[in-house]
Amino acid sequence: MRTIVRYALTGTSVLALTLSLTALGAAASQADSKTAGKTDSKPVKQPTLTGWASLPAGTFVPGSEPSGSLITGETNGFNVPFADQPVQGFSGIVDNGDGTFDVLSDNGYGNQANSGDFLLRIHRLAPVFAKNQVDVLGGINLRDPDSKVPWKLTREDRVLTGADFDVESIQRTPDGSYWIGEEFGPYLLHFDRTGKLLSAPIALEGVVSPETAKRTGATANLGSSKGFEGLAQSPDGRLLYSLLEGTVTGDKAGSLRFSEFDVRKEKYTGKKFRYQLEDPANAIGDAIAVDSNRFLVIERDNGQGATAKFKKIYLADKRDRDRDGAMDKTLLVDLMNVANPKGVGGFGKTFTFPFQTIEDVVILDDHTIGVLNDNNFPFSTGRSATEADNNEWITIELPKSLNADRRLLP
Repeated sequence: MRTIVRYALTGTSVLALTLSLTALGAAASQADSKTAGKTDSKPVKQPTLTGWASLPAGTFVPGSEPSGSLITGETNGFNVPFADQPVQGFSGIVDNGDGTFDVLSDNGYGNQANSGDFLLRIHRLAPVFAKNQVDVLGGINLRDPDSKVPWKLTREDRVLTGADFDVESIQRTPDGSYWIGEEFGPYLLHFDRTGKLLSAPIALEGVVSPETAKRTGATANLGSSKGFEGLAQSPDGRLLYSLLEGTVTGDKAGSLRFSEFDVRKEKYTGKKFRYQLEDPANAIGDAIAVDSNRFLVIERDNGQGATAKFKKIYLADKRDRDRDGAMDKTLLVDLMNVANPKGVGGFGKTFTFPFQTIEDVVILDDHTIGVLNDNNFPFSTGRSATEADNNEWITIELPKSLNADRRLLP
């Protein structure tokens, strides 16, 4: 038996209701998220698990819309289509500073063809580490009512779906609007705080994904689902840095373009940096800024469960001090080898995060980061070979301070 969890906030009133709920529970949630990031008064000697929470795979937005009618293949015990929209596939995160987080779902069920009835959405979540659970407080659907997208969308009402865009990364700028990186273009998308698209999709010059090639007749030079997996913001909010997940044809194997974007001008500056994968077969899961020069980057292999071997977070520096043409990299956390002396979450002394896709990292304070998986619902089976993965949320205390720019801390 699997428990189907649903929550009760829907429609356009969700923001007001969410704010009300947040005001009631923010102090407790904030205290919980902070205390989960500390072991005791003594500094840890290696990255150490300090919090674990889980959102069940079968969590849905009630009364939303049916979804999953185009899914084929093994669904790990879940019947399709679903009666509602699942709360799943987390691929980007924004810290609200009050114990709640805005978390982005990706395009739905893995590709353009099977995700036309999955509504793109930003969920508002609150981890409760004391209870090992995640509360879902509401969310907003992404939409294009002003017809900023110049090509035909899946739905006549212009609510955006996983067949329109594959959203994978998110930043909220000082004016409260969201910038989202996606993979079908790859494009940058600018939304207001209610989820309305504010301007036409912005392409990265010289880079074309297969989905765009099919629509426009251009030649693709990037693999499918290899667009903007990471999106970082400068401390002053004026610049974004979009990191591709895959290598552009003609570039060095395993070399990923990290491009600088001017938020005010809504155009790329022309400055590019290179992130070099440890193995060309690897991919990145997220990229966020630590300060003006340093970034946290999740790099992973494609394995899950017993085949998961390489799941790491690096500190990458765009100053390239060794002058080898790539960002300097320092290993920060091996997610397959995290100390767990207190047995947090009921796991053993060594904690592993054996998921195929790990796509969210957030800085909670100078010594603590949060990490979430993308469970690719209902397909991924990293914890059990026969059961769909839950969305897990962990906090890790670091042995050394990040010395992050204070403007990037909650």
